[in-house]
Amino acid sequence: MKTLLVTGASRGVGFEICKQASTAGHQVIALSRNISPLKGISNVHPFSVDLSNEPAVLDFAKEISSTFGSVDVLINNAGSLVNKPFMEISSSEFEAVFQVNVFAVATLTRLILPLMNQKGHVVNISSMGGVQGSAKFPGLSAYSSSKGALVILTELLAEEFKESGPSFNALALGAVQTEMLEEAFPGYQAPLSAAQMAEYIIDFALKGHQFYNGKVLPISSSTP
Repeated sequence: MKTLLVTGASRGVGFEICKQASTAGHQVIALSRNISPLKGISNVHPFSVDLSNEPAVLDFAKEISSTFGSVDVLINNAGSLVNKPFMEISSSEFEAVFQVNVFAVATLTRLILPLMNQKGHVVNISSMGGVQGSAKFPGLSAYSSSKGALVILTELLAEEFKESGPSFNALALGAVQTEMLEEAFPGYQAPLSAAQMAEYIIDFALKGHQFYNGKVLPISSSTP
């Protein structure tokens, strides 16, 4: 059994990852600002952490280092999305999206890496909107560009740690029926449920690093 650290764990895909991984017997360290949905789930250890607050993330990393000792899989799933025309989005809104989707990922990963061994796996959850050549949508300038930055960060870290490990890969998700999607696009029906996507991500997180490193895999049935 493995120890998985999952961010954005209180709803959507992150919540389903926690439930399914814990049911399979894995230990899950679950991060979210709101941890009430996670309480009482066997094998799930919830921590209320604001990922945009670096001192709070540092305190969390120290706590799990003494409590768990090691982490096998880090799934950077937390995300922030603003659907607003480019001419209307403020600089602070743009920066807030990057803070969660890029800067917090870098901070948490830097702090967790000492707890991971060569065979560990860091999985960054990106978006098809952050992949060059994919369909793009108005209103998502901050979100999609931040997910593009996450893709490049994944490739760079895989290169930097290719000798010592762990492995780094990114999954570029298409539309998944989650609360975030409903908030951004009310009424839109995605082809995949959060539970279906979570099942795929868990399997990839546990096995994918045997086949991939520094790769960005599109997980979408749409064209392009």
